[in-house]
Amino acid sequence: MLNGSGIKVFSGTSHPELAEIIARRIGLPLSKAEVTRSGIGETQVRIAESVREDDVYIINTGCGSINTTLMELCIMIHACKIASAKRITAVIPLFPYARQDKKDKSRAPITAKLVANMIQKAGCDHIITMDLHASQIQGFFDVPLYAEPSAILYIRTHFNIPEVVIVSPDAGGAKRATSIADRLGVDFALFHKERKKANEVSRMVLVGHVKEKIAILVDDMADTCGTLCLAAKHLSEAGATKVYAFVTHGILSGNALKSVEESTLEKLIVTNTLPQQENQARCAKIEVIDIGKVLGEVIRRSHYGESVSKLFHEVPY
Repeated sequence: MLNGSGIKVFSGTSHPELAEIIARRIGLPLSKAEVTRSGIGETQVRIAESVREDDVYIINTGCGSINTTLMELCIMIHACKIASAKRITAVIPLFPYARQDKKDKSRAPITAKLVANMIQKAGCDHIITMDLHASQIQGFFDVPLYAEPSAILYIRTHFNIPEVVIVSPDAGGAKRATSIADRLGVDFALFHKERKKANEVSRMVLVGHVKEKIAILVDDMADTCGTLCLAAKHLSEAGATKVYAFVTHGILSGNALKSVEESTLEKLIVTNTLPQQENQARCAKIEVIDIGKVLGEVIRRSHYGESVSKLFHEVPY
């Protein structure tokens, strides 16, 4: 718990519930800031208390109207910078444009790098984020965190470990899935998938054995859930007794909730990097685990100059 000396925690408008959880974890009230929109959509920010020579943390995640959220974050950073804040850290659980992380076709932008540059130019000194979409963009950030310890804790406390097999829905997530499988001491399987176009899977081939096992799919984000639901169907057909999915960022756009409800998934477990109350109300299969205490502990350790690496392997209590 912090004593409030020299630290200020602000919340943007994207996910105030998570900001409150983080503030409770570190034992401080959220600092006061007013964020308003003009008639033509311009964002106006007023920092309502002094931040001079303070260690400032601004919490805003990539959800809702992404571009508005991103601009709001940059303006809040700039407002604190010109108000003489000593250090400014942006806490962005879901980083905007994280999927646009490479030049995959001619004349394609690397938008994730552009966003990182925007935040830096606004006056941000550090960025704390959770489960980036691809490992190559870790170099843009100071503290890229992982939900893996939370996933492992959940699996250990809810399942009979010898019956579990960890499954990656695609080859790109194999490293994440094998890491979890190795730490649990269980088997691993993966799908090879072919896409006709983005967000549309044409064919999936299972590599590994799941018969008479509880299959747990793990991924960094679920958007339309087409891949997860198709993978769950294939796993059930391959003899898995039950199929669960653990996803860090539950974007759940379009018909995702309907697809999950009609799928063979027993549960879709997501973290609260994005607001999930409405999704839970609409789909009984959604379960949410809290990563606010992890982010709160990172802020505490960052403020006092303590090591953050311990949080890559265990969940704080």
